Amino acid sequence: MEYSIRSACEADLDALEQMESVCFSVPWKRSTLEWFLPDDRHEFLLAVQGEAILGYINLLHVMDEGYIGNVAVHPDYRRNGIGAALVKAMLQRCEELELLFATLEVRGSNEPAINLYASHGFETVGRRKGYYDRPKEDAILMTYYWKELD
Repeated sequence: MEYSIRSACEADLDALEQMESVCFSVPWKRSTLEWFLPDDRHEFLLAVQGEAILGYINLLHVMDEGYIGNVAVHPDYRRNGIGAALVKAMLQRCEELELLFATLEVRGSNEPAINLYASHGFETVGRRKGYYDRPKEDAILMTYYWKELD
C-alpha cells in the first residue's frame, strides 16, 4: 500500500474529526485536535494517500519529555503497517528533538496496540486505574527511553 507521512495542518481538521469518531468511543473535539497542530510544543503526523488521511499520531513535548496523545488508523486501512510507520516516524522526530523519553497510555484490552508499541521499544511502566470511559477500563502506561534516568 502506497502512502506518505506528513505534518498535519488546519485544512486537515474536518477529516481528523471524522477519523476520531470512527476510531474512538470518546472522540476528541475539534478544539483538542487544533491544539495539537504542529508548533513549538506539538508534533502531529499523518499517513496520507492522496487527499485521504489513513492514520495519525500526535505528541506534546515539554523540555525533554514527550507525551503521545493519540495514535489512530482508520479501520479500513488497519493491518497494513500504517500504525508502525507512524510510531517509527514519531520516534525519529522525538530523537531529533533530543527527548529523554516518550510515553503514552493504551487501553489494557488493546493487545494489537500494546504489541505494536512493545515491538518499537516501549516498555510497560504502569497502569492508570479506570482511565478510559465507554467502556470503563484501565490504561497501560508505556514509555520509550532514549537515555538512562538518574
